[in-house]
Amino acid sequence: MPQINADRLLADLRHLRSIGAVDNGVVRPALSDKDMEARHWLKAQYEAAGLDATIDGVGNVLGRSPNAGKALLIGSHSDTQPTGGWLDGAMGVIYGLEVARALREDPDTAHLAVDAVSLQDEESRFFGCMGSRSLCGFFTPEMEAGARDKDGVLLADALKDAGLKDAPRIRLDRERYLGFLEAHIEQGPHLEEDGNSIGVVTSIVGLGGLQITFEGQQNHAGTTMMSIRKDASAALYALANAINEEFPKVAGPRSVWTMGRAVIKPGAASIVPGYAELDLQYRDASTTVLDAFEATVARLIGEINARGGAKVSAEPARVRVAPAHMDEGFRKHIAAAAGKHAPGKWTEMPSGAFHDAGVIADFMPCAMLFIPSIGGISHDFAEDSHDQDIARGCQVLADAAASILSA
Repeated sequence: MPQINADRLLADLRHLRSIGAVDNGVVRPALSDKDMEARHWLKAQYEAAGLDATIDGVGNVLGRSPNAGKALLIGSHSDTQPTGGWLDGAMGVIYGLEVARALREDPDTAHLAVDAVSLQDEESRFFGCMGSRSLCGFFTPEMEAGARDKDGVLLADALKDAGLKDAPRIRLDRERYLGFLEAHIEQGPHLEEDGNSIGVVTSIVGLGGLQITFEGQQNHAGTTMMSIRKDASAALYALANAINEEFPKVAGPRSVWTMGRAVIKPGAASIVPGYAELDLQYRDASTTVLDAFEATVARLIGEINARGGAKVSAEPARVRVAPAHMDEGFRKHIAAAAGKHAPGKWTEMPSGAFHDAGVIADFMPCAMLFIPSIGGISHDFAEDSHDQDIARGCQVLADAAASILSA
């Protein structure tokens, strides 16, 4: 099997980290100056590795192998959260580069075709997983029209400023590829807590979200008796508490739900709130569980409305994302490589976070590999992983890629 160069891998990761470095983390949002600097650097690295490299019209960087035959696409995303960790996405991008180099340098695998990719805007500055959607033909004009970031910057303007306005957009040739492999830090605590070094991803959870609105009557806090109040905040607190009590009854073993945004207006201590909003998000690998969460919320809202007081209503906060299941055959190859390099210290597991592989799985077979996150921390400057875990994960992926392509 091909041997990766761990020193080269880590040096490239650290160089990529330096582009947009802030404290221990990285600030490299999609289509920012630092993001484009990183993409031009990656294009040069792909070319040095013998790949034919292109930056397309949304900022995807694709390095295409000149070898004949079926290919594997390997990579992830290099854009970051507004205050992001240095490995989230970036590690998978450099894995793709290093696997392509390692296979090319081994005479036994030099004929195999690995294409490397850095996908654009997985982190949703303008549109979540925009790059992978575009490559697969899923980024429709309707999605693109009017897309803007939280500061009001239009996607069209950002593409123009990045020099991509007239750049062609790449569409993957389904006939070229056996599938897509993505590596990532776990972004959770399970591998580290269980003493495992490699996670073979079985599925990527689906997710849904609701924006719940509470409409009551604003009034004086001292003169409005409790029996006649239409208190929007009281209805919000009641529903939030009921969700936390009822969701566990229908949840799966790894279900999660979050009420990460609440707004109460007018937000004064001496005023009964007349309006409130609550954002609810829920994730699970089972569509049945996601359906049960939505049905539970609908029932709870009906019960609160039946009591009188503030009126509660809900609407989808986002397009629901269905669970994505990883290819069983690819998983077996990764598991075999994990058994070789991490005997007794690997496991199969779902991904609780969404990834580009969740989009690409609707286009071609996909698989994912996880390595441990120190302390389970991600989406934060404190995000980190041990060098030996980073190197081991890349070697496992290289072995798996060579095995898949040689099968």
